[in-house]
Amino acid sequence: MLDLAILGLLEERGELHGYEIRRQLREGLGLLANVSFGSLYPALARLEAAGAVEATEAPSTAEAPRAAVPPTGSLSGELAVLRARRRTTLRARGQRARKAYRITDAGRALFAELLAGGGPSDDPRSFGLRLAFARHLPAPARLALLERRRTQLAERLTEIRATGSGALDVYARSVVEHTADALEHDISWLDRLVEAEEQSAGISRHATGRAAGRPVPSPQPRGT
Repeated sequence: MLDLAILGLLEERGELHGYEIRRQLREGLGLLANVSFGSLYPALARLEAAGAVEATEAPSTAEAPRAAVPPTGSLSGELAVLRARRRTTLRARGQRARKAYRITDAGRALFAELLAGGGPSDDPRSFGLRLAFARHLPAPARLALLERRRTQLAERLTEIRATGSGALDVYARSVVEHTADALEHDISWLDRLVEAEEQSAGISRHATGRAAGRPVPSPQPRGT
C-alpha cells in the first residue's frame, strides 16, 4: 500500500523530496498518518532499485568529519563532542532531504497494476487510497472498485442485523447500532458515487449489471 501511495503522489505532484512525500502521506491523503522515515526511505530505495522511481539529485558522498574524543573528561569537552555530533547528524539529514524523486515509465506501469489490483475485501485504508487515485482508472474499473466495496459493506450490514442486539446491554447495543448507522451512511455514499460515475460515463445500470442498485436491508426495530 505504501508503494501505491508513493507512486500515486509522484505521478500527480511531480518531483518530491522524501520529507515532502511523508508530509503529503500524513496530511494530504490522511490515510497513512503513521508513516515514518524508517518505512518511507526503504520503500523509496526499493522502488528506485526496481526502476519505478529515479533520484533527480544524488546525495553528497562526502562524509562529515567525525567529532574527536576530548583528551580529558571535562564537561566542556563532552559538550563540544555532543555539538559536533549534532552538526554531523543535521548535515546528513540535509543531504538526504536534497534527494528528490520522480516516477518513471516503469513506475507508471507498476502504479496502474497496483491501483487496479484490489481484492474483494479491501480494508478501509486500502479502498480509500485506491479511491483517492481513482481518476487514473478507466471508468469500468472505477465502477468495479465502488461496487465491490458497496457489496462488502452491504454483506457486513446484513450480518450485523441478522445477529441482533436484543441480548446486549444498552451500551453494547449502542455500539452495534452505531456501526449499522455508519454502514448505511457509507452505502448511501457509494451509491451516489456509482450513480455519478454512470452518468459521467454514459453507462446504464443494465449494461453494467451493477449490484449497487440493490436496496439496503430495512432497519430492524431497536430495543430500548
